[in-house]
Amino acid sequence: MRSPQYFVIKSKDGHRYDNVRNGIIISTSKEDHLVTTREAIIIETPIGYEGPIEIGDAVLVHHNTFKIYFDMQGREKSAWNYFKDDLFFIDDPYAYKKPDGQWKGIGRYVFVSPVPNDQSGIKTTDTEFPLVGIIKFGNDEMLELGLNEGDRVVFEPESEYPFYVNGEKVYRMYTKNLTIKLNEQDNGIKKEDN
Repeated sequence: MRSPQYFVIKSKDGHRYDNVRNGIIISTSKEDHLVTTREAIIIETPIGYEGPIEIGDAVLVHHNTFKIYFDMQGREKSAWNYFKDDLFFIDDPYAYKKPDGQWKGIGRYVFVSPVPNDQSGIKTTDTEFPLVGIIKFGNDEMLELGLNEGDRVVFEPESEYPFYVNGEKVYRMYTKNLTIKLNEQDNGIKKEDN
């Protein structure tokens, strides 16, 4: 059962939603895209595929992959990529991980961890430092630019697309959204003198 152009996947744990954080149900809506499962397992690769992803690898996918929605008559539906039982089609995952390996971004996709706001720079009520993060899962495109996992970077506004991977919040974005590599010793923000 192989597709000419799509990967065949199933959700990592058999669930379509990842709506429990620290033992608390954070959403009960089937239409809430913020809590859909984003991690899947590869069941089959496309016919003729020669990339690094293999059967059994974990992948990160779009938020609508496993989402349920309701049509105009109120009938429950699955997205276009539902195949049968617990199997789905996807064309391009965002990242992959071998069973015993680390996550790696695919193509232009890179994942950045937000930096907690220590309130020492810009005065804000945000819990995360605005537009600053640490590269968590890189890609080959980023490496060619001299960026590495663990680098502190500034990214463009509205480029953050949240994922929860292994219980940790990360943002998926494109390599082109990374605008500045910061020095290790500072946040890139001038601290106020008191």
